[in-house]
Amino acid sequence: MDPVMEEEPVHDFSPFFRVYKEGRVERLMGTDFTPPSVDPKTSVESKDVVFSPETGLSARLYIPELHNQNQKLPLLVYFHGGAFCLMSPFSSMYHNYLNTLVHEANIVAVSVAYRRAPEHPLPTAYEDSWTALKWVASHVNGDGPEDWLNYLADFDKVYLAGDSAGANISHHMGLRYGKQKLKGLKLAGIILIHPYLGGSEPIGAEADKPEKIEFTEKLWRLACPGTTGCDDPLFNPVADPNWVSLEATRLLVCVAEKDFYRHRGWYYFEKLKESGWEGVVESKEEDHTFHLYNPSCESALDLLKQIVSFINIQHKA
Repeated sequence: MDPVMEEEPVHDFSPFFRVYKEGRVERLMGTDFTPPSVDPKTSVESKDVVFSPETGLSARLYIPELHNQNQKLPLLVYFHGGAFCLMSPFSSMYHNYLNTLVHEANIVAVSVAYRRAPEHPLPTAYEDSWTALKWVASHVNGDGPEDWLNYLADFDKVYLAGDSAGANISHHMGLRYGKQKLKGLKLAGIILIHPYLGGSEPIGAEADKPEKIEFTEKLWRLACPGTTGCDDPLFNPVADPNWVSLEATRLLVCVAEKDFYRHRGWYYFEKLKESGWEGVVESKEEDHTFHLYNPSCESALDLLKQIVSFINIQHKA
């Protein structure tokens, strides 16, 4: 009798995830859940709140240890990475990172969950993220559903940030904010950490890694089946003639020297620089989102310092 054959995936993106014939997705990383808490290392407090009753989506809120109950703090809205398919704000990796960032920068943070592809293909993640931003903006008059935001957040100092796909989302949220605005919410800056971007024509050393180009295109098409390809403005912002309407006073792009997507980050920055935008930070000898996997290494600590400085340079008392 032949042994029972194991089900073969129709899409195998190991070591990240696999998709099977009936649509089942087997995620191979980032599936752990860390509960909110008072972090013993930083005294940062967190809690989970539902921002979209229609979808049941939640965000994790963070506040630092408070030394002045009347002080308003800059607000960071953070979007996690994972190629639109993986991870969550509730995984230990992101929970630990936000605890540290909130402590070091002395800010309030909202870490956003969005529905993931391929079960929920793009543009779902963008729509969920915009819903979260509108929910944040509902607190600007001090009468929103969450007191942490009502009493502690300074809505004149709002930052968008994310890594990888979350950086992609941050760009598009900034672009949408520039077109639609959110009353009472002032966007002070955008932080893109190792942005997950693409394009049909290789740039820089991308041409030396055809297998990575193929992998990236397949992954993008799985996440966004209705796409026009890698020059879709959702994936290649430079292809959008209106992309310079991105609105914020300041921008920080973070890239890593060994990251395949490094060249896209630099290209994005160089194009924006033509319109008077701000700065870029490169981590030498490091790869994509290294700071999440090895947060105590020297390069990760230096990157954290750069991000904290970017947020606080205008806001120190």
